Amino acid sequence: VQLQASGGGLVQAGGSLRLSCVASGGAFSNYIMGWFRQAPGKQRELVAATSNGGSTNYEDSVKGRFTISRDNAKNMVYLEMNSLKPEDTAVYYCAGMFILSTEYKYWGQGTLVTVSS
Repeated sequence: VQLQASGGGLVQAGGSLRLSCVASGGAFSNYIMGWFRQAPGKQRELVAATSNGGSTNYEDSVKGRFTISRDNAKNMVYLEMNSLKPEDTAVYYCAGMFILSTEYKYWGQGTLVTVSS
């Protein structure tokens, strides 16, 4: 499956952004989808994930601020980001993991989110 992320940009602290990721080339509903981020000098971390059935989980620092959602009919996964903080600045990647797998094998190209203070 191929993934393409979009929606990054520059936003002031307290603002909002919505990231989108479109999937092609596979049965999207068979994939767990996640959003990762990697800030300069830091390891990549899983920010949010959604199962093929729509259940979700979040990294602690984004709980209550970020919302992941998916539209299986459109092969899309979204990350709504509110109350953004400068520490949210990173390159954000969407990724897919087949439901019978244990690792994210499919990655989008990344989209840069910059939050100014």
